Amino acid sequence: MKIAFTSNGTDWDSMMNPRFGRTEFILIYDEEKDELTNYDNREIENVAHGAGPQTAQKLFELNPDILITGNGPGGNAASVIAKSKIEIYIGAGEMTVKEAFDAYKKGELKTFSDSQ
Repeated sequence: MKIAFTSNGTDWDSMMNPRFGRTEFILIYDEEKDELTNYDNREIENVAHGAGPQTAQKLFELNPDILITGNGPGGNAASVIAKSKIEIYIGAGEMTVKEAFDAYKKGELKTFSDSQ
């Protein structure tokens, strides 16, 4: 299973980024390979409109099974992601990536669909 995280950095000790659309990095943890990779999303800072859908497109290219983030995607991005099979978990905005992963494993994060 592949798990995506919105993050301010590139490793397990990085703080989560609570914003989906303007996250600086997307980290992907591949549980089967026990491998953490990162994808730079900082070019999104210069986008005036449509950051969420553009980040959602990048997420689709990375093809995770799960997304863990802080507040969840905004309206346009949420409608795009809802058409995929990606499960979204929220509430990790004040955690490190490792803490968010542990909270997910313990069932301590809310699903985005339950929060709407």
